[in-house]
Amino acid sequence: MGCGSCGTGTPNGCKSNGGCSTGGCNRLNVHDWLRDLPIDDAATQCKVVEVSFKQGSRKEFFRNTTSQHFEKGDYVTVEGVNGFDLGEIALTGELVRIQLKKRGTDEFSPEMKKILRPSNERDLETYHISKSREAAMLARSRAAARDLRLEMKLSEVELQADGKKGTFFYTADDRIDFRELIRTFAGEFKVKVEMRQIGIRQEAAKVGGIGSCGRELCCSTWLHDFKSVNTTAARYQNLSINQTKLSGQCGRLKCCLNFELDTYLDALQGFPDYADTLQTAMGQAFLIKKDIFKNLMWYTLPNNTKHFPLTIDRVIEIKKLNKQGIAVEELEAVEITSKNKEVEPEFVELVGQISLRSLEKNDRRRRDQQRNTNQNDRRPMQGNGPQQRNDQRNDQRPDNRNNRPNNGPNNGPRPNNGPRPNNGPRPNNGPRPNNGPRPNNGPSNGPTNPSAN
Repeated sequence: MGCGSCGTGTPNGCKSNGGCSTGGCNRLNVHDWLRDLPIDDAATQCKVVEVSFKQGSRKEFFRNTTSQHFEKGDYVTVEGVNGFDLGEIALTGELVRIQLKKRGTDEFSPEMKKILRPSNERDLETYHISKSREAAMLARSRAAARDLRLEMKLSEVELQADGKKGTFFYTADDRIDFRELIRTFAGEFKVKVEMRQIGIRQEAAKVGGIGSCGRELCCSTWLHDFKSVNTTAARYQNLSINQTKLSGQCGRLKCCLNFELDTYLDALQGFPDYADTLQTAMGQAFLIKKDIFKNLMWYTLPNNTKHFPLTIDRVIEIKKLNKQGIAVEELEAVEITSKNKEVEPEFVELVGQISLRSLEKNDRRRRDQQRNTNQNDRRPMQGNGPQQRNDQRNDQRPDNRNNRPNNGPNNGPRPNNGPRPNNGPRPNNGPRPNNGPRPNNGPSNGPTNPSAN
């Protein structure tokens, strides 16, 4: 799928050579909403820019000593380790100062590296050659770590644009002695080796993926500060402690459990403390859950499977009575009414309201009319009933008889003498003579002539 603002027509996320001016193809992207504002004083403008490497997986700050104006998405050549590196402008202007304050970096620090020049064709060519070696180096480095039996997992290899330095990102549970591994990497790859240990969450951010919510992982798109997450956050939100549902792609608890935690903590301020049990005349009632946003507390009684929802005021009143040694007779539960199902709005067009049933009815009526018309067109050929079909047969019979061959005196055509005379009923000549039983030509299951018996 192409990107309209890219020079090559394809976004940077599809591993193309073009640069996206909007920056929407990079990870951890920040929208520069002050981009189109005019500059009042060039002297007070922020001289630091944010540069992203490896499609936004890593970001660093560099000083723009030449005071050259850079747009978001431009490729620049910056200082590296004993050489140069190539990155993409991610953020410029006043928003960089906010990011510097957020990261705790001094804007005027002398240790901050500088931008050398805008990237030319030679820099881009060297950059692409170095990046094409990363996949083979990652496979070979994993094999070398396996041969040395090191309990570590190499997740990514990042080469500097000039190919003089390689950063190997790995995860491990314990401390690893990789001195022999560094010698192997330096002798085989001919680069300066830097081993950098990262956490499980950082590894998931580099790999990327789709979360259970159906969206891209937060750690690979915008989240860069990983705060600790524990099961207490799930308990405050009345979530079931299910490790499978609460774990993310990294195998740890989801970072989004902390997103709504403050809202739940504010809502829990009005609930009474130490209200896990209530004393009633029917026994001790136990708290099973809290409906935070409806301000209800659900209790159960012994030998009873019914749940009783109580308001916060009612629970506070019962606790006061229990402190005085009084057990309430009834809990006075709140009646929970089922939510009425919302009626879906019907489809309405500009010309008016159209019902699908009326369309189907009109279509059915149109088909019936067409079927009746086709039957009426075929009726003269097939006849309107059995009487007309018999008349057609009678009309054709004389022709068929006249076409018969005359083989003798009795085979000629019969004269048509009109209708036969009605001579009345036939005379009754009495019963027919009984000539005796019929001859038995074979076995039979019984008599064939009942009169013979």
